[in-house]
Amino acid sequence: MPNDIFVDLNTLDINNPVVDIEGIRSVIPHRYEMEQLSGILQFDPERKIIVGYKVISQNEFWVRGHIPNRPLMPGVMMLEAAAQLCTYYYKKTTHDDRFLGFGGVDSVKFRGKVVPGDNLILIARNKELRPRRAIFDTQGVVDGKLVYEGVVIGMVV
Repeated sequence: MPNDIFVDLNTLDINNPVVDIEGIRSVIPHRYEMEQLSGILQFDPERKIIVGYKVISQNEFWVRGHIPNRPLMPGVMMLEAAAQLCTYYYKKTTHDDRFLGFGGVDSVKFRGKVVPGDNLILIARNKELRPRRAIFDTQGVVDGKLVYEGVVIGMVV
């Protein structure tokens, strides 16, 4: 049974992000095909929550080859997008400029598809924040439906 979505989706407005792509680029080093966030909709360290989104376009690098004529966003790319959101939270909360890389994932379940034209809402709830490690419960939502959930573990590299 899927978990409840961590935030009230009705409070989010993709047309008014609190952090735009330039603000994300000032914190996250990924560029070109590996840039997996379009904006941040909510950043609430007090509640240990961050919400971002990714606009899924026809121009994504995986569209051509990940199921030709029926493109599906690879699950690993959903996790990459969530990891970038978690990194933003970590760096803004700790003010640590070191690179936070994947340390692992756990309890990941894919529950729906993400296709070009979708807006993937990414939600991360911080469970643990240490100088060298961060652990987040993460979720992905499209059209109000949970499409994935899992734990993302980041390690300072």
